[in-house]
Amino acid sequence: MSEKKKILVVDDEGAIRASLGKLLRGLGLEPVLAASGTEALAALGPDIELVLTDVMMPDLSGYELTSAIRARPDCAELPVILVTALSARGDRIKGVEAGANDFIVKPVDVTELKVRVESQLKVKQAQDALRLHQLHLEETVRLRSEDLQRTIGKLKQQQRKNQVALLDTATRLGIAAEFKDKETSDHIHRMSEYCEMIARLMGLPAGEVEIVLRASPLHDVGKLGTPDAILLKPGPLTPDEWTIMKEHTVTGGRILADAMSDVIQAGEIIALAHHEKWDGSGYPEGLSGRDIPLYGRICAIADVFDALTNKRPYKEAFPNETAVNIMTEGRAKHFDPELLDLFFANFDDVKRIQQKFTDAAKLAG
Repeated sequence: MSEKKKILVVDDEGAIRASLGKLLRGLGLEPVLAASGTEALAALGPDIELVLTDVMMPDLSGYELTSAIRARPDCAELPVILVTALSARGDRIKGVEAGANDFIVKPVDVTELKVRVESQLKVKQAQDALRLHQLHLEETVRLRSEDLQRTIGKLKQQQRKNQVALLDTATRLGIAAEFKDKETSDHIHRMSEYCEMIARLMGLPAGEVEIVLRASPLHDVGKLGTPDAILLKPGPLTPDEWTIMKEHTVTGGRILADAMSDVIQAGEIIALAHHEKWDGSGYPEGLSGRDIPLYGRICAIADVFDALTNKRPYKEAFPNETAVNIMTEGRAKHFDPELLDLFFANFDDVKRIQQKFTDAAKLAG
């Protein structure tokens, strides 16, 4: 048999307390009676599901009691219903400002009491379930972070022993971060060639162009720490999930930090900067303009174009023309305008890269 939910009833008049208690028991609830606001605060605990309080009381008014409840971190979301004979608009506004969730006007009607109490209890139940889900997500991220820290230690040890072996391992991590299916694994190969194309066309030295080509596959290595339920979610992310998703930039930077290899150092820069935006609205640092490292600006264009023109768990592929229009709208907002112009001015090269991987997929199939 399930335990009855406890409702804290606060009223300085004994007859009204007893009457409300009787009504609540008739609804299958367990009333906890308090004769004053001070007594009510002492009775608060994790087992209290809702507070039903009078407004006009001698020691603490219902407004003051509600404010005191809201000031307690453990009760900040506890539902509070004010039971009052005051029905003026100003009285209700005062109650809302204090933090009340609902009102019942005296004399109390049992049907209204039932509807309002059950409604607030359902809201609290949903909030509690959401909080548990959030805690589960946080625990998942914590466990993944511990795994990542162990991986980081192994990578740094390998780096000291053999830089060539480290480079190969880090590159494979980049592939692993995207390797949820064939479409996303091809993403890093296409976008790395787009990055190489931009670097070459803007006249960077051949050695630096090679670094961009080899480092760009590491842009999303931090997604190794992102739960699959978020990475592969077919619909929009919740605010909490989006916060976790954005952490992949910082996580990637930590994985690749303190490297001696030029390629790994460039990979760290790209991992941290490829979601920064020209107008400063990106993440994780909100950098803008040329304060965004060049490698990050290059990778941002390649990454977004490839994401737009290929299928993802949350979207179908857009035609090239649509992708170009979308990115053109973001010129000087999301992207370095000069680099974006350079990318689109050489669109035949872009299409050759696309065709290269289309042909490879046909041969593999």
